[in-house]
Amino acid sequence: MENNKNHILIVDDDDRIRGLLKDYLSRKNYIVSTAEDAYQAKIKLEIIKFDIIILDIMMPGQDGFALTKEIKKDLKTPIILLTAKGEVENRIKGLELGADDYIGKPFEPKELLLRINNIISKKIKIDTKKKYSVGEAIIDLNKMIIKLNNNHRKINVTEKKILMEMLSNPGKTYSRTQIGELSGILQERSIDVMITRLRQKIEINPKKPRYLQTIRGSGYVLWVE
Repeated sequence: MENNKNHILIVDDDDRIRGLLKDYLSRKNYIVSTAEDAYQAKIKLEIIKFDIIILDIMMPGQDGFALTKEIKKDLKTPIILLTAKGEVENRIKGLELGADDYIGKPFEPKELLLRINNIISKKIKIDTKKKYSVGEAIIDLNKMIIKLNNNHRKINVTEKKILMEMLSNPGKTYSRTQIGELSGILQERSIDVMITRLRQKIEINPKKPRYLQTIRGSGYVLWVE
């Protein structure tokens, strides 16, 4: 697969890691730019449109969490966080701030490459006039209907918003906070009820979902075959 049109920004204060990743990813036909801190990264983000950002959490000055939050205010560029922190709460924090994935240090460059390829290959521009297949279900965003086993099930505006976002990033985990921001629903229990309702419209067996799944401790993910 030719990836030479995809431009990656690596933000890490470690010269060795920046150099290693730039060399490795360049050999995999990516265009690679680097920045040693948030300040440099923001300068480059102002003049270059990147396809994905690889961002270290632990940096002097503005850390990766704060930079992720700032970037996601204006851009939808996918972000993979690099972190030596393995605690669940830090992974959740990164996802809540808008990160698309994370990888713990130390890591194999090949694993990072697979994660990059996975995110880029699944970036889909959603066309509300098209119909989307999720398993046996056919989702018609324009008519706001899900067809499953010859049954037509209506979706509301809030459910449409969630589906549009999750269909555009299949395989991405969305925290309850993110879903709440998208839907305008603040109570976690109400978010769980909405996801359960969507499962009943999408899944053959909602009690054993194959596509709209719960990621324990993190949130929800939609898989598209």
